[in-house]
Amino acid sequence: MASIFQGVGAATALSSSTSFDTKKFHFSTRRSLPERKTSFVVVRSGAKMNSGSNRTDGRADHLVTNAVATKSDNPAASTASKPGHELLLFEALREGLEEEMERDARVCVMGEDVGHYGGSYKVTKGLADKYGDLRVLDTPIAENSFTGMGIGAAMTGLRPIIEGMNMGFLLLAFNQISNNCGMLHYTSGGQFKIPVVIRGPGGVGRQLGAEHSQRLESYFQSIPGIQMVACSTPYNAKGLMKAAIRSDNPVILFEHVLLYNLKERIPDEEYVLSLEEAEMVRPGEHVTILTYSRMRYHVMQAAKTLVNKGYDPEVIDIRSLKPFDLYTIGNSIKKTHRVLIVEECMRTGGIGASLTAAITENFHDYLDAPIVCLSSQDVPTPYAGTLEEWTVVQPPQIVAAVEQLCR
Repeated sequence: MASIFQGVGAATALSSSTSFDTKKFHFSTRRSLPERKTSFVVVRSGAKMNSGSNRTDGRADHLVTNAVATKSDNPAASTASKPGHELLLFEALREGLEEEMERDARVCVMGEDVGHYGGSYKVTKGLADKYGDLRVLDTPIAENSFTGMGIGAAMTGLRPIIEGMNMGFLLLAFNQISNNCGMLHYTSGGQFKIPVVIRGPGGVGRQLGAEHSQRLESYFQSIPGIQMVACSTPYNAKGLMKAAIRSDNPVILFEHVLLYNLKERIPDEEYVLSLEEAEMVRPGEHVTILTYSRMRYHVMQAAKTLVNKGYDPEVIDIRSLKPFDLYTIGNSIKKTHRVLIVEECMRTGGIGASLTAAITENFHDYLDAPIVCLSSQDVPTPYAGTLEEWTVVQPPQIVAAVEQLCR
């Protein structure tokens, strides 16, 4: 199983286009872009497919994959021109973890195969040899048990990192994560802190089947007392890992199975990111696109096409799934007045639904159009590759949604 997982490359993160219909409705706007009609469309990943065509409602038929955008794709976090060293995303996670284990003897790791095997995705490779079997603890296949053990260890003053071999398996530990991890600080009257990090691979991979393609952010977001972050680059993977370990709050760090082999140059000097800040990926003027994790790359692929069509999208990687960085998000909405949310999470009760509610509650007066949310279909992820792609938002859908939203 582990060997199958390791063969998944980041090159598959950008999927080929699929074809979807769109549903339209009209609205009147307070502001509008020059020479554009006031029409609007909701594009859903659950819409019907057009057979024998790669067009999305006839508007996103040509996806430019190699176009040069007029603005930097990642001005905030890009370090390609700076001194540093190149790491794959899973190596960046390991470097951040190792630095924290070196800095603080209370930091320990536990989970299935995290020891001498090095983890199913090699995030903990070599740590058992360096720090011993007590600080890098292999556990039985019993998520409920070792998650509870990690929470108990946090109560005694340790700072454990609990790895789920696959995030879907942590559903077996939902009681521990909810009733204990999220609530013990409160129910103990502040006597116990729970400085625990729960992390592991998740998301729709490549033909891993329904039970290995879970997106648990929709499950855990309603638990009081827990913070959630999602990494998308080696740079923010390391920075968020270090911040999560240092936090006195329980933090769930979501990693995407298809992003582990992404490579990026990161600084040699130490850095720690905020657990509550979004990242401005690409400044723009016409529409705010909010996304996270793997969908960041689908959005940026679509952005190249949009730039060549004359649109100027602003792309924000929200990173903090709980709480939302409403300061960064709000300032963007006040500038663009249009919002597109792109997620791999489920439409019903997903991150997009919560984000839509937060934006509506706080920034409704600044919107010139209803919020559009592109989400995965509310179905178990199929094993068949073509069906799997159809359940997840693809770049042509994003292009079509922006075109309709900005008319």
